Amino acid sequence: KFPLKKTKRSINLTLKDLLIFTRKNFVLRLMKINVFADTICGWCFIGHKNLNKALKNFPNIKFDIRHIPFQLNPDMPTEGILRDRYLEIKFGGKDYATPMYENMKLKANESGIDLNLDKIKKTPNTVLSHLLIILSEQFNLQNEVKEKIYQSYFIDGLDIGDIDVLVDIAKENNIAENIFKEFINEKNIQNVTSKILVAKEKNISGVPFFEIGKDFISGAQSSIQLENTIKSNLN
Repeated sequence: KFPLKKTKRSINLTLKDLLIFTRKNFVLRLMKINVFADTICGWCFIGHKNLNKALKNFPNIKFDIRHIPFQLNPDMPTEGILRDRYLEIKFGGKDYATPMYENMKLKANESGIDLNLDKIKKTPNTVLSHLLIILSEQFNLQNEVKEKIYQSYFIDGLDIGDIDVLVDIAKENNIAENIFKEFINEKNIQNVTSKILVAKEKNISGVPFFEIGKDFISGAQSSIQLENTIKSNLN
């Protein structure tokens, strides 16, 4: 017969070994993903949805998703401009923009998004919306906040350059109004605008743009392609 103490020690060692094995092989491997995106970019909304779908297939991986601000219109006035005027400047008019937007709506539907572009009355300056996403990272709420900003613009037609609209989004996600407004300062604004140079140095001319491990993916690629890229960087 084995002494009781020896039996207990043997059991404890077995549990300890099992715990070490589990931690090493199954739990919380870390992967960092940088996503260059603009909050008025419909393709970025689609890319956001597809990335979230891909991430669901990796329950044992801890992802550090970083939003890198990209501005499609870095010279946009602070107050934004009327949508019709924007389409005139950017595309030469609404009729010239329609084919691209129809394709975008088709791809959005495939990702479970029902874009409501006709509700958009203004093309905003996106600096403040970027600031809210960056702030939300401190509370691990960036995914929820980013999703809500996209929904507010592309589905509800709200002006996401309006501080009051963004305050409402912040408060819906338990980020206090004063905390958000204090975050809007010259230093943080410069941090957002400085990312324009970062994108240029990386030769990023369009978004979304994903940095996944050693690989780069440009455009709103499918969730399957994003999933495969994640898998290849876990090996």
